[in-house]
Amino acid sequence: MDIVNIIINTVKGISIYSILDIIVVSYIFYKFYMLMHETRAEQLLKGILFIILLIPISSLLHLTTLNWILNKTITIGVLSFVIIFQPEIRKALEHIGRSAFNDKHILEDEEKMNMIITEIANAVENLSKSRTGALIVIEQTTGLGDIISTGTKLDSVVSAALLENIFVVNTPLHDGASIIRNDRIVAAGCFLPLTNNNDINKQLGTRHRAAIGISEVSDALVIVVSEETGVISLAVNGNLTRYYTKERLKDILIRIIKYRKSKKITYREKVKAWFKKAENN
Repeated sequence: MDIVNIIINTVKGISIYSILDIIVVSYIFYKFYMLMHETRAEQLLKGILFIILLIPISSLLHLTTLNWILNKTITIGVLSFVIIFQPEIRKALEHIGRSAFNDKHILEDEEKMNMIITEIANAVENLSKSRTGALIVIEQTTGLGDIISTGTKLDSVVSAALLENIFVVNTPLHDGASIIRNDRIVAAGCFLPLTNNNDINKQLGTRHRAAIGISEVSDALVIVVSEETGVISLAVNGNLTRYYTKERLKDILIRIIKYRKSKKITYREKVKAWFKKAENN
């Protein structure tokens, strides 16, 4: 009966605020796990959890030396976690920021968006035919101000002719990335962070590694034209797919931007599906 009374009193003591508190905390832990899932940080978290479980066990068994070592490891490990996995933490915080606030850098006017994507696709096709290397970044909800500051600011209307002219070999701005925000080419000759992914095809050059790198730390859409082969590639969310035609590139760019605007479904799942379809084709 005592147990029954304890359970009854416990249930009576639960308020709507307690339930809300549990739901919120559970959701936060779930989102944290999903952000860390299938990353290097997930393996480190498993190691930390294992050490935490060993601490009380070593204390109960009077393993003084082991207990001291484990406690010191946890103290140093927290700081090491922040330093080593700074990219993952930054990515998680950026994801939260994109989810919590309205989109700032996605065109609302569908007609203007189609016109701009068409100009970009036309430029990419001509650059591909002439085998002129190019790197074009379309900014989305993640601001790229720090990247823009590394290049030359233009603030020009997006046009195929201008984009083609920027990447002409031996011109001052050709060796870098052009950043597009809404309907403007805001900067050219910008430096992008390179990916640390060692599983990338060794035949891919610096442009492709830079495209993947910026797509890993932002939600930008990054178009690459190979200088050696003229192959058109697209990097989104750390994934790179190749061998695009003008029409296929235009189609997938418009579809991704539209789904990101609608927020009615998870665009990451759609992007993966489109990429898989593109690879099969």
